[in-house]
Amino acid sequence: MASEIKVEIIHKETIKPSSPTPHHHAKSKLSIFDQITPEIYVPLLLFYPSNNSDDEVDHHSLFSGRSRLLKTSLSEALTHFYAFAGEFEYNVSISCNDHGAGFIESQVCCPISKVLDKPDFGILKQLIPTAIESKQAEAGHLLLVQVNLFECGGLTIGVSISHKVADASTLSTFIKSWAAIALGLASTTDHVLLPTEFGVASTLFPPQDFFNSRQPTVEFAIENCVTKRIMFDASKIAALKSEATSDTVPNPTRVEAVSALIWKCAMQASRSNLGYIKPSVWCQVVNMRTRSGLSLTENILGNFVWFFTATTVESELDFKSLVAKFRKGIEEYKEKYPNEVTSEDAFQFIKESGNLLAKDHVETYSCSSWCRFPFYEANFGWGKPSWVSICSSEFKNTIMLMDMSDGVGIEACLTFKEEDMVLIESNEDLLAYASLV
Repeated sequence: MASEIKVEIIHKETIKPSSPTPHHHAKSKLSIFDQITPEIYVPLLLFYPSNNSDDEVDHHSLFSGRSRLLKTSLSEALTHFYAFAGEFEYNVSISCNDHGAGFIESQVCCPISKVLDKPDFGILKQLIPTAIESKQAEAGHLLLVQVNLFECGGLTIGVSISHKVADASTLSTFIKSWAAIALGLASTTDHVLLPTEFGVASTLFPPQDFFNSRQPTVEFAIENCVTKRIMFDASKIAALKSEATSDTVPNPTRVEAVSALIWKCAMQASRSNLGYIKPSVWCQVVNMRTRSGLSLTENILGNFVWFFTATTVESELDFKSLVAKFRKGIEEYKEKYPNEVTSEDAFQFIKESGNLLAKDHVETYSCSSWCRFPFYEANFGWGKPSWVSICSSEFKNTIMLMDMSDGVGIEACLTFKEEDMVLIESNEDLLAYASLV
């Protein structure tokens, strides 16, 4: 399919903030959580099918008007998210110099339904502005936007943002604010949060000098990996949560239940291919904004995530016990960090852990959940998106979870070695609750 669909870039420009960034905001220091975040780009795709059935409509004129609106509102949004228009100064700060954001327009030689009916990751990668593994020097900007026009008049908005300035929560806040500006709602505080400055996190969680100098490059395991989408609809989620319930965990969350099932299937695949089960570690990203107990941290911009781990030994493959391990992992996190993870905590952990999780005798799985972030509410003036995608990861043993459009179901994006994926996607336990797409 990827060879049949052509994406042609027709225009590129730089969008600068609509007003200059004040001198006192010229530098935004990184927090320790920004420092330890890998220098990659976070992708996001928002799909908007055409809502006009009139064949006489000039789709190109309509697209031009929407593109102008996106550029104008983006320029306004950058005055509030001024760090996104800056430049990364290696692991110390962001120079908020109004360098601007990249803006790309492209046209796609097919109706949007052809992509939505059977999404192909080869095509999806062409709809975002830069590759996940890009560096700022290659991408040219910390924030890039690509607006793609389909033959039917539908469009997608592809966003790539440097992970050094934003995690999923920050990206969600930005998209919400940008859309509200486009709709003319930015002055209504009920609709949007417009930040006044970055750098709060670096005050509360100071950077560490150790990370100022260039460290050995973090190499993510890619190997011969493939990515697949797996859907857990609302009814299957309810059944899976019921199956996950036990005396230990009487109220499992949907993320706990889905994650435990994927973990079980991944370990079964690994055992079949290796002939034995490696001890494994599941690393689950935690949004600390909702867990610190500090009002100052609720709207922190940048990176403010940590993780908890759940571990298994060779003999543990029972679904309920894996759910219990998830619950134990989060309870241990709360006990260890009753208020928040401090800079000293993070630095000490990194010093002590080294490459422990990367050792060959341990299988490490990394999961990030974007559930409950309101990406499906992103209305720029032509309705809400019909599908939101975080594209694909190329890194081995990574799991990305995203809400389905109903806010109840979960879409899982899995990246595993080819030989493991073949077994995972045919696993009867998985197929009892999920469908492959």
